[in-house]
Amino acid sequence: MTTRGVLYVHSAPRALCPHVEWAVAGVLGTRVSLDWIRQPAAPGTWRSEFSWQGQAGTASKLASALRGWHLLRFEVTAEPCATAEGERYSCTPDLGIFHAVTGIHGDILIPEDRLRAALQRSRREETDLEAELSRLLGKPWDDELEPFRYAGEGAPVRWLHQVV
Repeated sequence: MTTRGVLYVHSAPRALCPHVEWAVAGVLGTRVSLDWIRQPAAPGTWRSEFSWQGQAGTASKLASALRGWHLLRFEVTAEPCATAEGERYSCTPDLGIFHAVTGIHGDILIPEDRLRAALQRSRREETDLEAELSRLLGKPWDDELEPFRYAGEGAPVRWLHQVV
């Protein structure tokens, strides 16, 4: 079953841009040439975004291929399909990677066991439950990436299809 998604490279040093393209091409199985534009939120970095279509699980493969570069900020989304829920991956140099399952309307779906673990941590470690829930919802990643998202408004989007 195929799904669609978007890769947002929010900021990458210029020298890393070709490596991002090679990594994405390796996952999609086709040559990739992204349109890079300057990222005003982080001078000296570049940004790009494109839409893709591929098998369920492609978002995970894209996130895995890109997660090893410390200077890269990115997000990968996948729409739900008949065989899989939607997904969102967010990655920043300081926070690492965040993964969430998303429903048909884009809402983050938090499994019961993760909610129970957050409750237990807040009781056991006397931490703030609100902070635990914010982390489960990806708020620290959203807070860090928000300036980069706005800087990308109006950026070109290119559709890529995975060769099967």
